[in-house]
Amino acid sequence: MIKELQLRISLNEEERSDFLVQKASQILDIDKEDITGIKVLRKSIDARKPKIIFNYKIAVYIREVLPKTSDYQFDYKDVSKAKAIHIVGFGPAGMYAALRCIELGFKPIVLERGKNVRDRRRDLKAINQDHIVNEDSNYCFGEGGAGTYSDGKLYTRSLKRGDVRRIFENLVFHGATDQILVDAHPHIGTNKLPKVVQNIRETILKYGGEIHFETRVTDFIIKNNKIQAIQLNNSEEMPANRVILATGHSARDIFYLLHNKQIALEAKSFAMGVRVEHPQHIIDAIQYHCSGKRHELLPAASYSLVQQVNERGVYSFCMCPGGFIVPAATANGEVVVNGMSPSKRNNLFANSGIVVEIDVHKDLPKYEQFGALKGLEYQKNLERMAFTAGGRSQTAPAQRLTDFVEGRLSADLNPTSYQPGLNSAPLHSLLPKLIGSRLRKGFEAFGQKMRGYYTSEANIVGVESRTSSPVCIPRNEHLEHPQIEGLFPCGEGGGYAGGIVSAAMDGERCAEAAIKGL
Repeated sequence: MIKELQLRISLNEEERSDFLVQKASQILDIDKEDITGIKVLRKSIDARKPKIIFNYKIAVYIREVLPKTSDYQFDYKDVSKAKAIHIVGFGPAGMYAALRCIELGFKPIVLERGKNVRDRRRDLKAINQDHIVNEDSNYCFGEGGAGTYSDGKLYTRSLKRGDVRRIFENLVFHGATDQILVDAHPHIGTNKLPKVVQNIRETILKYGGEIHFETRVTDFIIKNNKIQAIQLNNSEEMPANRVILATGHSARDIFYLLHNKQIALEAKSFAMGVRVEHPQHIIDAIQYHCSGKRHELLPAASYSLVQQVNERGVYSFCMCPGGFIVPAATANGEVVVNGMSPSKRNNLFANSGIVVEIDVHKDLPKYEQFGALKGLEYQKNLERMAFTAGGRSQTAPAQRLTDFVEGRLSADLNPTSYQPGLNSAPLHSLLPKLIGSRLRKGFEAFGQKMRGYYTSEANIVGVESRTSSPVCIPRNEHLEHPQIEGLFPCGEGGGYAGGIVSAAMDGERCAEAAIKGL
């Protein structure tokens, strides 16, 4: 017999090793010896009040064996001689598109401009230490895409787009901890993601797929509005009739390529702003109502904030407790910051993007000349400003939070996790009014919602500009570009996802769509 229970467990109870069995036996009025196993289905923390509660959903196995294997099975088969589906980009969307192709009996041929996870590390070191950006291998481009060297956040609201559990189970199948199946806000961690990504690559190769690293797509050969071939590295042409375009939100060369070929694109609203970084202990004290060090059973505290300011949302994005800020530029001459955390989230700082909604149809009248690329050009200008204000390197412009809101240059800055370093700059006057004025009001409101958040001990760091794609590549109900037969825009770069899980689900959907008719 299996019984499901919802339990509320205090912090004191959580300290006991047998607390779930004890609680379940009391509620079900059975002997503890009759409980042969307990499977945790869901776990979350309720810290809204000083008395912290752990919410559990569990399955209690009563005189029944607890299964050791998952109900999910992945039917990968040899596709070495099967019909090919070409996939451009090897981030979450491209990886899951490739895996789904193999399940469906088609051969994925993946074309990735960047390097594999191991070789990619040298280029990340060059950004952090030497301020040199490799435009094909960086925090955004390379095996696993922007997700590889990130927090690996798996929380998504895209529950109607596909089977979220299946995405998680596949990550576990490839080496992620099964804790992601339980936590309400799961993450893998930047220290563990590379191995998971490598395992996915090995599965694809094992079953006959192909992955070509350091292979940039430079043109699409199109005849009669139908994909015929792909040009690689400005030279070789590879015949192709089904192309899943999963290049991510930072592959600007792809947007320019399509635009120059007069292939339909659409401007898309997005968000930009800054990263704010606090000492982690401040966020812990606010969220856990504690002074001093948080309880050892409590994870580094996070937060989620949103405020409407002058008809635009100002909100936290990609919050990284116990994390660090990294340089996410994809070209020299720009500064872009992002955040990530190791699996234990044990760094001394908490950081989050705080961004402002940009309505491309109302907010950018001076950029109308750029048509569908107007948001992209606005984004580029902000990143160039940050490069100049930071000192024309990967050093980022920064300001104490209180100084930013009160409109004064910071005489000095707080310690930071951002390895290339910070340069004091008047971001309150450098940021466009569209963004800066709303951020200032937003931070004041956040200080009211979280007492202690508004503090001179926090830095803001510019700029957080790559929250999502500023361009949408349209597609029809068959997930195919309405103008180009055989082209399937996919994931974040197409404007159809907003994170690892939603991109992975979209990759699977596009694989299913691309094989039809073959």
